Amino acid sequence: SQYSAVDTNPLSVYIMQPIWNKIIKIVPLWIAPNLLTFSGFVMILFNYFLISFYDWDYTASGTSPGLVPTWVWLFSAFTTFCAYALDSIDGKHARRTQSSTPLGELFDHGLDSWATSIFVLSFFSVCSRDNGKTGVSVYTMYIYLSIVLFNFMCSHWEKYNTGVLFLPWGYDISQVVLIAAYLLTGTVGVEVWQKPLLFGYYITDVLVILLIGFSLFLSFPQTLYNIHRAHLKKTLKNDSLYEGLLPLVSPLLLFVLLTVWVVLSPSNILAKQPRLFLWMVGVAFSNVICKVIICQMSSTRPELFHWFLFPLALVVYAAISGLLGGMEEAVLGVFTALVTAAHVHYGVCVGRQLSEHLNIYIFSLKKRVQE
Repeated sequence: SQYSAVDTNPLSVYIMQPIWNKIIKIVPLWIAPNLLTFSGFVMILFNYFLISFYDWDYTASGTSPGLVPTWVWLFSAFTTFCAYALDSIDGKHARRTQSSTPLGELFDHGLDSWATSIFVLSFFSVCSRDNGKTGVSVYTMYIYLSIVLFNFMCSHWEKYNTGVLFLPWGYDISQVVLIAAYLLTGTVGVEVWQKPLLFGYYITDVLVILLIGFSLFLSFPQTLYNIHRAHLKKTLKNDSLYEGLLPLVSPLLLFVLLTVWVVLSPSNILAKQPRLFLWMVGVAFSNVICKVIICQMSSTRPELFHWFLFPLALVVYAAISGLLGGMEEAVLGVFTALVTAAHVHYGVCVGRQLSEHLNIYIFSLKKRVQE
């Protein structure tokens, strides 16, 4: 299917696009677009592990503000900007080099589905965990992450039904806010997040309120409206309501299972291992969404239950029933490692299959030689 995306965000159209159009001219024509996409992702990952090294349990900013060196925040601003730029120019570069392929589209959206959670998890280090005075509770972090992922899911669910990806306004805004937040933290220090801004509200409160407002009152209604409009125009991809709603089943069940674990965990797993747990949430979500993206691109029907749900249900049952006892953290660690390995393996396999099928290399513009 031909890729089509619509971007109506004024920030993107009037400010960012002209910048990308200038940057794209520097990129040599021999560079493969997927290499740009992947480089951006690697920068986000590297930045995430760097912050994790200084602030594993999300307490550094709140308890001892000097723990994360200033250069790390400035480096975060730099990597976030680079990743944002690379993610914005990869498609333009593909058109410029006449190398737009379904593999490129999948590569871009697949990595985005994972990067989305990593952006959020890196940002939590800025606000820090609730320490009784300032910071955000780990439950707020979990809800915040879920809302961001819900937004991401909506735009791809919408594309599954309408065939058009309406780029969410939240994307450009969130990237610019992230970069500004890192720059602010790097120049002023994390203390800026620990002083009330207005009427006793902290900047973090304002950001959370904005995020929830944007999602519930802007993104989600827009998604429903776009699907409704396609229905009226009779351009919907799926005839039945069942088929239209099918991609939502697995992500919603995933959210239900994870929430049950968070709420009923005997050892309060989210408070004990927020970084591991939230990472696992992001990876599991990314894998579920990648399946939806592939179904939407190949016009196939997603399966009702994603396979991750079965081992997850077992682990959650074992945890909340007390079967795991003191092993809950260790089991979370093993499960997180397995889910991450499975997701990477899946990505590599799909990439290989598509590159063979389309007779192209993933990271090079050279054509494969037909055997």
